[in-house]
Amino acid sequence: MKDQPSPLRETDDDARKLARVLLRSARHAAIAVLAPETGFPFASRVLVATDIDGIPVILVSQLSAHTKALARDPRASLLTGEPGKGDPLAYPRLTTQCLAEPIEHSNPFYARIRTRFLARHPKAKLYIDFPDFLFFRLKPEQASLNGGFGRAYQLDGNDLVIQSAANEEIAARATETVRDLVERHPDVEESLATRLKAPESGSWRICGVDSSGFDMISGDSLLRYEFETLAVDADHICSNISKIAYSIP
Repeated sequence: MKDQPSPLRETDDDARKLARVLLRSARHAAIAVLAPETGFPFASRVLVATDIDGIPVILVSQLSAHTKALARDPRASLLTGEPGKGDPLAYPRLTTQCLAEPIEHSNPFYARIRTRFLARHPKAKLYIDFPDFLFFRLKPEQASLNGGFGRAYQLDGNDLVIQSAANEEIAARATETVRDLVERHPDVEESLATRLKAPESGSWRICGVDSSGFDMISGDSLLRYEFETLAVDADHICSNISKIAYSIP
């Protein structure tokens, strides 16, 4: 018998960009863990945000089954990508295999993660500080991208992580960066929504920045934009965003 051709395509920059957008634009995802009592896969739904390095973050109750499973075995699989009209299998989706790291209140990253999570999920303010809730960072180990029929790719975990020495500096100034940008250009968010052809779901606001891009939110809709090159500092982020908003098409 002849060897069957591989269903996988060679992973290129377009595939990596699509995978990053599918992961970083997700407001929720399906998570699969291993049930400690039986070893069977257990799937649930979680809210998702991203840390400054692009690593997905979830907020979960310690009473939930998937939290107990992660405490016993940190391996998890995250499915992101939204279907639209018609065949749901015709739309891109990403399965990311991760290792979960709990982020307790005492962790130096906790305040940053809390701020970024609430910017994407403001309604979580009702329970985010309950004593039985905690964050997990889900560090990607590898990922499988299905970009639609006949477009399958295998990715390394590092393809999904923002590798920048400026991460910490940008994180420290993220809120200030967005505030100063909007004060200088009051119409910047409206201009971005128009230029990026955002759905007409109400007013849009920038809810997160990092060296790789920025996020905008309107109600339950989220839009992720990836820069062509990594920003080296907060001023570079403002410059990139301004060019996108106001450059001649």
